[in-house]
Amino acid sequence: MTSVFVKSCTSLLALALGIGVISAPSAPQGFTLATAQAQGVDEDTNVRVYQQASPAVVAIDSGNNSGSGSIITSAGLVLTNAHVVGGARQVTVRLSDGRQFSGQVIGYADESLDLAAIQINGGDTTFPVIPLATNMAQVGQQAFAIGNPFGLQGTFTVGIVSRIDSERGLIQTDAAINPGNSGGPLLNRNGELIGVNTSIFTTGENSGSIGIGFAIATPQIRPFISAVQSGTASTTSSRQNRASQAPSQIVIDGSAIFGRLDSNSNVLPDNSYFNAHSFEGRAGQRINIVMTSAQVDSYLLLYGPNQEFLGENDDTGNSRNARLDVTLPANGTYYVFANSYGASEQGQYELSVSSLSGGSGRNSSYLLSENGSLTSQDNRLSDNSLYDEYFFNGQQGQSITITLSSQDFDAYLLLIDDQGNKIAENDDLAQSDSDATIRIALPYTGQYRVIVNAYDQTGQGRYQMSVQ
Repeated sequence: MTSVFVKSCTSLLALALGIGVISAPSAPQGFTLATAQAQGVDEDTNVRVYQQASPAVVAIDSGNNSGSGSIITSAGLVLTNAHVVGGARQVTVRLSDGRQFSGQVIGYADESLDLAAIQINGGDTTFPVIPLATNMAQVGQQAFAIGNPFGLQGTFTVGIVSRIDSERGLIQTDAAINPGNSGGPLLNRNGELIGVNTSIFTTGENSGSIGIGFAIATPQIRPFISAVQSGTASTTSSRQNRASQAPSQIVIDGSAIFGRLDSNSNVLPDNSYFNAHSFEGRAGQRINIVMTSAQVDSYLLLYGPNQEFLGENDDTGNSRNARLDVTLPANGTYYVFANSYGASEQGQYELSVSSLSGGSGRNSSYLLSENGSLTSQDNRLSDNSLYDEYFFNGQQGQSITITLSSQDFDAYLLLIDDQGNKIAENDDLAQSDSDATIRIALPYTGQYRVIVNAYDQTGQGRYQMSVQ
C-alpha cells in the first residue's frame, strides 16, 4: 500500500524514502513512500530464502582478510566489500557446496563506498546467482543475512530493516551480522539482494553484533556494477580493514571530553570515521549532545538501549558543529557516534552531554530544535520539492507544536508515524504567513518523523524548525 499526501488540492505528494548517495549527490527522484508491511516470521519463508540464496553466497579468503560475497552473474562475478579483499589481486573463493576457485579482484568503488568485485576463474562453469532487488527496501520489512561469521560458512540470521539512512545510502538491520559476514548479502523475503552487509557496531567486550548492523543499499551498488562490467571501475583500493573500537563512557554533566577521528577509529561504510561513546540515561530525561571541531565537519548519531535510532545532526546553524536535543525513551545505556560528514576526515573534537531536565535554557522544553537549509543536494519528493527529515520520540497523548519558519522559501511541514503514514501536515500558518505549524496530540508512544519541505520545487534556503 502506498501512502499519498496532498499539497493543497492539486499536487500529489508521495514521500520519498529513497536511498541517498553517501556524502554526495541527492537520492534518485520520484521514490514513493510505501507503508512498511509487517511480515510474519514463518519457517517456510526462512527455509525458502535460505535454499534459494545460499548456493550463491561464497566465502572469500584474501590472505590477510576473509569475509563473504554474493555471486551476481552466472559467469561468476562476485560482489563483496573492498575491506574484505584489501589490496589483494588474487583471492580464494569457496562455494557452499565445497567447490573452491581462484578469483581475480577486478574493481573497487571509490573511497565513499566499501565495495569490490571479484571474477571467479571458473572456465565454463555456470554459477548460481542472487538477483538484485528492484524495489526499495522499507523500514519494518523482513531482512535475512547469509555469510561466514567466525569461519562458519552458510550461517543464516533473520531480522528486520530497522532504519534507512537516506543521507548516506545505508540500511540498518538487527539481523545478526558478525565478523565474517562482511561482503555478504542482506536479502528480502524473495531472496533478492537489498544490500551488501558491511559493518557492525560492537561494545568491544566481544566481537559479536549487538544489533546495530549496516548494509550498503542496492541503489548505491548498481552504478558500481555497471562500472565493473564496462571496465571503468578503479583497480586500486582505498579501504582498510579495521577492528571495532570499544566505546568510551561519558557522564551527563556537561563536561567536555576530547577525542580524535583518524585511522584508529571505527569506520562506517561511507569510509567516514567514528568513535562510539556511551552514557547511562533515564526514561523521560531531556539531554543535549554537542560535538564541536575546528578540523572536521561534525556529525552526531544517537542509538538507544534497544539499538533503536534516536536522531542525527550534521550542522548547527551556520557552523559545522553538531547538536542533538533528545528526550530519552527508556532507562539504559545509550550510544553516541561522534562521526564526520565526509569520508576520511581526520581531526580532534570535543563532545559533551548535558541534562536539560528542569533547566532554564530556551531549549529545555524542546523535543527538537534545528537550524538547517534546503539545498539542491537534498533529497526530493515526487513533486520535485526538496526536503530534510528529523526524528523525535514522544508519548501517547502528549501535546506538541511543530514550527517551521523560513525567510527564503514557502515552508511545508509533514508529520509521519513509524510505519510511514502521514499523521498531519501544514502549509501556511495564515494567509499572509508562509511559515508552517502543526499542533497535535500524539497518537502513540514511540518514534516520529518530521519532514521539512518547501511547497514547490523552487524552494531553497535556510530554515528553523522546532518540536515543543
